[in-house]
Amino acid sequence: PQHVVLYPLVAKSLRNIAAGKDPLEGQRHCCSIAQLHDHYSLGYPDLDELQKNPQPLIFDIEVLKVEEPGSYQQDPWAMTDEEKLQAVPLIHKEGNELYRQGKVQEAAAKYYDAIACLKNLQMKEQPGSPDWIELDQKITPLLLNYCQCKLQCEEYYEVLDHCSSILNKYEDNVKAYFKRGKAHAAVWNVAEAQADFAKVLALDPSLRPVVSRELRSLEARLREKDAEDKIRFKGIFSQ
Repeated sequence: PQHVVLYPLVAKSLRNIAAGKDPLEGQRHCCSIAQLHDHYSLGYPDLDELQKNPQPLIFDIEVLKVEEPGSYQQDPWAMTDEEKLQAVPLIHKEGNELYRQGKVQEAAAKYYDAIACLKNLQMKEQPGSPDWIELDQKITPLLLNYCQCKLQCEEYYEVLDHCSSILNKYEDNVKAYFKRGKAHAAVWNVAEAQADFAKVLALDPSLRPVVSRELRSLEARLREKDAEDKIRFKGIFSQ
């Protein structure tokens, strides 16, 4: 066993990863001692003590699982730009398979990872440039898949936000109007839902049977809600 000089800083990065944070959060390009002097603390008392008083270390490593060759997939933050581009179709495919299996939350996480890869690359491009637009067109179907998962998880306001962001850029995206219409209907934004479904029909008349079913469902829910309200408030104004 021997003391590893950079271990406290490495350990801080690993703890950040475990907490879902950026592994380099709070760091700058300098040695570990300078990091400590710059921030006065690594944020963990045990690491601060080890940094100030180096000592031999013994690492006890536990094997959590064994994966098949080629099955390991890096987290998006650890990938190079080229690896991100190569990984996106694979992650997308994994998300689709999970969705088909009914594992909606897991599928949403996969779509989110794929979107994160592309968003990271897009941030390096000039907004509106050909490369930026090409990446955005890859993001859009992933984001719509993500919204479909969120619809099933009843997270309707997130669907409204994402679909609106798509429609601000692509006014003819039928799927975005349809999913936003369903989300509006779910949160009782009746006029907005009707407007979105009307836009769906204007863009693709072949979807009339699907839209009609959604509108009938909304009308049935409205009648049910009105009946419940009448019972709930019966006699309240006659007292």
